Amino acid sequence: MKTYETTDADVAVIIGSGPGGATLALRLVQQGLKVVLLEAGPYIPNEQFVNDERRAFNQLSWQDPRLATGSWSLAKDFPALPAWNGKVVGGTATFWTGLTPRFKAHEFKTRTQYGPISQASFADWPVELSELDSYYSAAETAMGVSHRGGRPPLPASNGYKVLANGAERIGYRHYSTGPYATNVEPYDGRPGTVQDGFAMAGDKGRSKWSPLVSEIPKALATGLMELRANSHAVQITLGAEGKADGVVYADEAGVLHRQRARMVAVAGNAIETPRLLLLSATSGHTDGLANSSGHVGRNYMRHTTGVVYAEFDHEVHMYRGEPMAGIIADESRHDPARGFAGGYYLELIAQGLPSFTTFMSPGAWGPDFTSKVEAYTRTAAMWICGEDVPQPTNRVTLSDSLKDSLGLPAPVVHYDDHPNDVAMRNHGYAQGEKLFKSVGALRTTRAPGMPSGHNLGTARMSTKPSEGVVNSFGQTHDVPNLFISDGSQFTTGAAANPTLTIMALSLRQGDYIGRQLATAAL
Repeated sequence: MKTYETTDADVAVIIGSGPGGATLALRLVQQGLKVVLLEAGPYIPNEQFVNDERRAFNQLSWQDPRLATGSWSLAKDFPALPAWNGKVVGGTATFWTGLTPRFKAHEFKTRTQYGPISQASFADWPVELSELDSYYSAAETAMGVSHRGGRPPLPASNGYKVLANGAERIGYRHYSTGPYATNVEPYDGRPGTVQDGFAMAGDKGRSKWSPLVSEIPKALATGLMELRANSHAVQITLGAEGKADGVVYADEAGVLHRQRARMVAVAGNAIETPRLLLLSATSGHTDGLANSSGHVGRNYMRHTTGVVYAEFDHEVHMYRGEPMAGIIADESRHDPARGFAGGYYLELIAQGLPSFTTFMSPGAWGPDFTSKVEAYTRTAAMWICGEDVPQPTNRVTLSDSLKDSLGLPAPVVHYDDHPNDVAMRNHGYAQGEKLFKSVGALRTTRAPGMPSGHNLGTARMSTKPSEGVVNSFGQTHDVPNLFISDGSQFTTGAAANPTLTIMALSLRQGDYIGRQLATAAL
C-alpha cells in the first residue's frame, strides 16, 4: 500500500471509510489525486466476520460514549445507543441491510410540495432529481443492485412471500425483493448470495456490496490511496488563509498525529461529523467549523420508524434469506389526505433471535413476552421507513460531562417526534397489521424504533449560506476546501433508505472536486 508523509500537503484527507468517504476516495484517485483515508476503527477482512449477532455487534459497531435525550423512545430504551453505526473499515455498510431505493422528485422539493408545517424546517434541496439520475445509475452499477441494469431480482424468502401475499390482498401493487445491493449471481469479482441470513453480522461470503469489498480495494489498487485504520480524527486545522490545512487524529494507542492536507472531506456519519466540526472550533470559528449559520448539528433526522411483528400458525423462519429483501412502495407518496405530509415504505425485516428478543418489546418480561419468543420461528416482520420532519431543535451537541476515551466531549443526540411523525408511524402500524391479518396472522405486535442506522441532516445543504452548512456539492459555505460527504448533508430525509443517495452524491462531489482542483479553484 502507498504511504504518505504526514508533512505531505498535497494529499486529500477523507475522514470515514463508509459509503460516502470510500466512494469519494475512489473517485478522486481515479482522477490522479493523492488520498489519505482515515478510519477510526480497525481493518477486519470479511473472513474474520463472526456469524453471531452479539459478538458481531462488539466486533463491528461504534461503542464510544453517546447519549440520547428527548422524548423519542430510544432515550428511554437505549439511552447510551441512539444510533447503530460501524466503527470498522467499510463503515456501517459492512453490516447494512441492503435496500437501495432512489429519492422521488417531490422529496427534493419538500418546502414547495408540503407547504409550511408548524415547528418544521423543511427546505428545498439545491439539487434536482435530474441532476442525480446518472449518478444514481452509476452507484447502482458499482453496487451491483438487483432489479437494475438488467440484473435479476433476488429470489423470494418465506418472509417475503408473507409480505407480498399480504400486499396483494390489501390492494398494494408496488412490491418486490429489491432493489437490493447483494449479488444474485456473480458480479464484479464477488459471488452470488447463498442467502445465509447473516449479512447484518457482516457478510463473510462477500456477495453483499460494501466499500470493504469494492471501493476500498479498487482505490488501493491504483497506488494513490493510503488507508489508515485505527485513526480517529479529533480536529480539522485551518491555515492562515482560512482553508483547511490538516487533520489531527489519534492512533490506536491514543497518540496524536497531524496529517497535512490540500483539502478535507468529512464522512463520519451525521453524529460524528457535526461533533468533529464542533470540536474543531478556533478563533474566527468559535462555534465550530462551517457553523456561521448555526446549523451544524441541527435538523437531525433518523427516519420515522417502527416494526410490526406477526405470529402465524405455521413456520416462517424469517431469519433465512437476505434480511431486508422486500419492499412495498405504495405508501411512499405525498398524500395529505392520510393525515400527514410525506410518505413511507414498508420493508421486510428479518432478525436473529438476539435482535428479536432485544427490540421486539424493549424491557418487557413475563408470560406474554416469553410466548412471543416461543413463537419466533412462526413470526414474520416488517419495518416502517418514513420521512421524518426536520426540526432545528433535533440536534447533535457536545456533552458538558460525558467524555470519550480520549477525554473529548461525547455527542448528545436530542430528538423529539413531530406530530407528523407520530401520525405517519401510526398509519404504518395500522397498514402493517392489516397486511399481516389478511394472510392469517394470529397476533401482531407493534415495536418502537431501534437504534438509528439512518442518521441524517446535521450539516444540511442550502443555497444561502445563512440557511445551511454546505452547497449542492457538499462544499462548506465557510471553508472552501472542506467538504461533507455523508448523510449529514441531506436537506431533508425522504422516505428512502439513504445509502444509495449518499453514494450518488459522493460520485457527483468527486467530479466537482476534481474540476475545482484542476483549475486551482480550491
